[in-house]
Amino acid sequence: MRKTNKIFHLAIPCKELDETVEFYEKLGCNLARRYDDRVTFDFFGDQVVCHLSPDHIDEKPTMYPRHYGITFLEKDNYNESLKKAIDEKLPFFTEPMVRFKGKQEEHMTFFLIDPSNNLLEFKYYHDPSMAY
Repeated sequence: MRKTNKIFHLAIPCKELDETVEFYEKLGCNLARRYDDRVTFDFFGDQVVCHLSPDHIDEKPTMYPRHYGITFLEKDNYNESLKKAIDEKLPFFTEPMVRFKGKQEEHMTFFLIDPSNNLLEFKYYHDPSMAY
């Protein structure tokens, strides 16, 4: 279970800083710091650092095994993020869907793709015990 006195940190590659900042700010993430070679965001309470590395971009990303994102514990937060993605015309990698329908681990999910082909998943489990 998450402890409130800890922040998860993730570092990912990006091919260009300005478009990266634009994407993550449209998503609702606050820019915390910017340097010549990276940008750091408050990503829903955690830290995502996008390092400028245009030679390390996945040209043909797939959902598995590499993606990251948010598991919302409240359905309204999931719906708000989905609405924001639609309103901001952010690029979807997969449209919203329900996975594992009828099972305890059933959840709502959608994937976005950032300007550097990093995949972001947003999901909400109907049964909160399945979040971990």
